[in-house]
Amino acid sequence: MNVLVTGGAGYVGCHAAKLLASEGHEIWVYDNLVFGHRAAVAPGRLIEGDLLDRGKVEAVLREQRIDAVMHFAAFAYVGESVTDPAKYYHNNVVGTLSLMEAMRAVGVSRIVFSSTCATYGEPEQVPIRESQPQRPINPYGFTKLIIEHALADYGQAYGWGYAALRYFNAAGASADGDLGEDHDPETHLIPLVLQVALGQREHVTVFGDKHPTPDGTCIRDYIHVDDLATAHQAALERLERGVELKLNLGTGRGSSVREVIEACRQVTGLPIPAKMAGPRAGDPPALVADASHARRELGWEPRYTEITPIIETAWRWHQSHPHGYDEKTRT
Repeated sequence: MNVLVTGGAGYVGCHAAKLLASEGHEIWVYDNLVFGHRAAVAPGRLIEGDLLDRGKVEAVLREQRIDAVMHFAAFAYVGESVTDPAKYYHNNVVGTLSLMEAMRAVGVSRIVFSSTCATYGEPEQVPIRESQPQRPINPYGFTKLIIEHALADYGQAYGWGYAALRYFNAAGASADGDLGEDHDPETHLIPLVLQVALGQREHVTVFGDKHPTPDGTCIRDYIHVDDLATAHQAALERLERGVELKLNLGTGRGSSVREVIEACRQVTGLPIPAKMAGPRAGDPPALVADASHARRELGWEPRYTEITPIIETAWRWHQSHPHGYDEKTRT
């Protein structure tokens, strides 16, 4: 297929684009490079542009004869979404609706959407099933839920085939060390801990040790970014007119903050100082996926089911790219 990967210069998007290209699909990456990296995209595959430029999006869809869209482009800082919700509604909602209308104008009716477990908010039960109520507690999660509803409506009215993939904590780096995690600012736990190991930070901060979990720290379900990519590929290949998929993507196993830090110490062989701080408001004690539905619907199984191998791939990336992508390595 000819696939447009929006946000394909970002962390998860670039891994998905690489996998799709390796499987013989014709890939074009559409990214405004606000958070994405030119060096994360294969040479000659990047189209620089904004989703709000509907005319340009339509032109790309037509000129490249796009069959399906894989949509990763979004702002994803939860805290910022609380302090500046307008930015998130404008980009994540208005921008995505602009993309969807461009697709409709050109006749592209298949889309794989990067959603999030943040649509659930405070979970009623853990592991979290897709049947649980979606009650997001921050604007970021709500913007993703709005688009899930919009996709459902477009599916019903226009016969679209879509997949909304709600992933948990993306982690790790490509097995060959070519692609990895490079955010500014960095907020994800594993790269923050590894930056301490590299001497780029003095310590890692642990937010709360009195949560109702075995060791008192928050538990999260870390899913390897390559496993996310294979799930996106499987979902894309399932899509046809009228198909609707709403799936959790995770390992079904949780790791606490303390466990992640200790695993990083073992992988790096370094002490990695940690300091305690108070809990963050609205931080659920545990978020773990029940991903059995994705396994049934897609025939998908994550290859990385333990935290240590995930960290090993991340450590190789951070060692070889201590300051992230070198933008001069590709054109």
